[in-house]
Amino acid sequence: MTISQHISDLLYRYECVIVPNFGAFITQTESARVHETTNAFYPPRKVVSFNEQLQKSDGLLVNHIATTEHSNYYAASSKVEAFVRESKLALDTENTFSLENIGTFSRTEEGKLLFDPSYHINYLASSFGLSSFTSSSVVRETVQEHLEQDQIEVEEQTPVVILENTRETKRPYLKYAAVGLLALGLSGFLGLNYYSSQVKAHNIAEQQKADAQLEQHIQQATFVIDNPLQPVTFKVEKPKGNYHIIAGAFRVEENADKKVSQLEAKGFKARRIGKNKYGLHQVVYSSHSDRLEALQALRNVKRDENASAWLLVQDKD
Repeated sequence: MTISQHISDLLYRYECVIVPNFGAFITQTESARVHETTNAFYPPRKVVSFNEQLQKSDGLLVNHIATTEHSNYYAASSKVEAFVRESKLALDTENTFSLENIGTFSRTEEGKLLFDPSYHINYLASSFGLSSFTSSSVVRETVQEHLEQDQIEVEEQTPVVILENTRETKRPYLKYAAVGLLALGLSGFLGLNYYSSQVKAHNIAEQQKADAQLEQHIQQATFVIDNPLQPVTFKVEKPKGNYHIIAGAFRVEENADKKVSQLEAKGFKARRIGKNKYGLHQVVYSSHSDRLEALQALRNVKRDENASAWLLVQDKD
């Protein structure tokens, strides 16, 4: 085995390996790290450095060579001395020489000795088998909890009169009369509910038509001032309302703007309504002042566009 192989073996187990009359190789543990630009992940490792000031032998390298090669201390010491002479000669003649798996030495014009460690081998035994890898960047988005249910419907219960058994024998016709009254009551109640739902749907549709016509007239209105100035057109925008149909929440502001553009291209009155308590930019399909109108719009979005859409109700100013 060469001297570089012996030094490499000792670096796995010791933090300092001294080469007599040459210098010391020192290891220092470095934690796992991530390269911010390339997204490369590196495991924990030992970083090797060189200190030219530590040249007094501590017997570690010589004893290791003698034990490994089954020789005596004198032969091992002579082998280290020969290595030192060859290394210094290479530095004096070529200004550089390399140790396999350890690093490269070079000497500057001023005579200063430089050491460039090799990074392709990890001397940290606990990281054996671990290698670096590169991962694509990940943008995490937090899913916000729904703040309220879509709709809560309350129905009144129709009271039911129960006749006592003793009265059935005396007046059996009352039983059939009660059944008839109950049937009439249920049919009337169902009919009233159906009529009420039809009226609400009609009112919502008519209100939307009226709002659309009103908004079109407002946007097309032009105010002309009788003076040399050019006519000025004012675009009056309706209040947004405090019922919002949420399309998503984004940590990156540019992603929120892209979502708004996509929804506008589909015909939605999409916009951003600011950040939520988690610091995410919220994007809405539309905003409404009327709760029933908002619920109807939410049903349409859930049916045709996004089953995960939900309704956010903000406090009125």
